[in-house]
Amino acid sequence: MNAGKSTLLLQAAHNYQERGMASYLLTAQFDNRAGDGRIGSRIGIGKDADTFSPTDDLYFKLESRLTQGPCACVFIDEAQFLSNFQVWQLARAVDDLNIPVMCYGLRVDFQGNLFPGSAALLALSDEMREIRTICHCGKKATMVIRQDESGRTLTDGEQVQIGGNETYLSLCRKHWRLKMDQ
Repeated sequence: MNAGKSTLLLQAAHNYQERGMASYLLTAQFDNRAGDGRIGSRIGIGKDADTFSPTDDLYFKLESRLTQGPCACVFIDEAQFLSNFQVWQLARAVDDLNIPVMCYGLRVDFQGNLFPGSAALLALSDEMREIRTICHCGKKATMVIRQDESGRTLTDGEQVQIGGNETYLSLCRKHWRLKMDQ
């Protein structure tokens, strides 16, 4: 959270567009904070995107997109919401359709557990780049906590709850541990 993942995705897609190269943007269907079928950044920039649901065949989706014309790169926002099978579909698209796929998302949930999509991406990705944000103490923030309306740390609940700064806070592991032990 708050590392600028969506901003960097939009910037990279813009760079392709600026050079006359088409890209294909995808985001999780149920995350409509920026609007339905839209990737938005907290700094206010956004772009329309196709969406994926947990049951979509992403290999088929990318193969269908390629029938519409060349595509230089696929960008996926909220990649933590991919299923294990969808990550395998994306790997197959990279291998068999010869199209680069760049995924942007969170590694762990508010309880410190890997998202299934993130676990599969960690296992199958050809390359990974970490986008950093900082904790209030100045150290690298690698964890997030979920808070209620009063700012109290929540330690249990569903893994997926859509939210932004009003719900989640990025922390270093030490401060995450301190908050989760309360």
